[in-house]
Amino acid sequence: MKIALMINCFPVLSETFILDQITDLLDRGYEVDIYAEGVFNTVKIHSKVVKYNIYEHIFYLGEPKNRLWRIVKAFKLLIYHLIRRNNWQNFLLILSTLNVFKYGKISASFTLFYATAHLLDKRPVYDIIHCHFAPNGIKTLILRELGLIEGRVITTFHGYDVNKNFMREYVQMYKHILCLGDLYTVNTTFTGNKAIELGCPPNKIFKLPVGIDISQYNFQKKVLHSNETIKILTVARLVEKKGIEYSIRAVAKVLKNYSNIEYKIIGEGYLRKSLEKLTTQLKITNKVKFLGGQTQDEIRQIYADSHIFILSSVTASDGDKEGQALVLQEAQAMGLPVLSTLHNGIPDGVLDGKSGFLVPEKDVNALADKLSYLVEHPETWSSMGLAGRLFVEKNYDINMLNDKLIEIYKMISDPNLICK
Repeated sequence: MKIALMINCFPVLSETFILDQITDLLDRGYEVDIYAEGVFNTVKIHSKVVKYNIYEHIFYLGEPKNRLWRIVKAFKLLIYHLIRRNNWQNFLLILSTLNVFKYGKISASFTLFYATAHLLDKRPVYDIIHCHFAPNGIKTLILRELGLIEGRVITTFHGYDVNKNFMREYVQMYKHILCLGDLYTVNTTFTGNKAIELGCPPNKIFKLPVGIDISQYNFQKKVLHSNETIKILTVARLVEKKGIEYSIRAVAKVLKNYSNIEYKIIGEGYLRKSLEKLTTQLKITNKVKFLGGQTQDEIRQIYADSHIFILSSVTASDGDKEGQALVLQEAQAMGLPVLSTLHNGIPDGVLDGKSGFLVPEKDVNALADKLSYLVEHPETWSSMGLAGRLFVEKNYDINMLNDKLIEIYKMISDPNLICK
């Protein structure tokens, strides 16, 4: 089976689920090509990128970031096809992608233009074209309509693409195109309902959570040794919807009664400076450590060295929300009791009261109360951790979920099956 993945920037430290899906498909012997907009600006990459020679499978379709240069380069490409190659058919096809009346924002941004320019000579044929995030699904369906790529199209919704205000408007604008897809997968029930609200056909939606490679997450029974500092951990991008402000404030409240705790935050984002300033205002800078972006190998080591995991997600001011919050499954797989919020798809992935606790969004007092309970009762960590591990093994094992994904691939690639 020949499979293409349409994604955003790649590789990205925070999107391990896409890398794991790619490597699993390669392990199963499938031919995989990756189409990405560009390279994420990071000095770190996960070890699997090197191990699997992932760059050999990537084709970059993105346009220059500078808008003026984007226009200049587009003009040069048009001249190239018209004069040097004397190919009127290709010239007219690539020119048609600039029809903003037909293609709207995806045309005005030149995204469609540059994808077309890259695919003109290849026109690849696949059994499956799997698009992560709604915009990539929309772009791919237009490219298929233009005859630039061939294959059955699956689009996976992850959360922000059906929650964020401007993205909801974008998807709504192109719902007549998005509905032409062959199938859709969603990571949670909440995400699925949002996709339906935006016009996605309910009969084409499959719930398929994002999984983790259980074998890479070694379960550890969490115990507190004499005079040991209690280590609290968050792994998240430093953006509004992750609600890190509220976990910092909760930790500050707990520190008033329990000084033997420290809080580590892994991740980067535009809120880092303001969050660091908050720890200064709360006078807890010596107790909170910002570790920046880390590879998955490094993160697993820090999971192993931690006792409690917290992710206090909230609905952002622009409407952005969590999808699945995969880090909660990672933490539970490692045996950590987790503390999170009653937010969108998160309740799907945590056993409230058994593997952790869920509290209302932005409720610092509730977060602090549950965190205090976990600090006061380390004897509960091992049973909560075991409950979480068994829950993740049963529901989020990537091998089991990819078995289901392959079944979906085979189902819709059947030439006798016509999705309506």
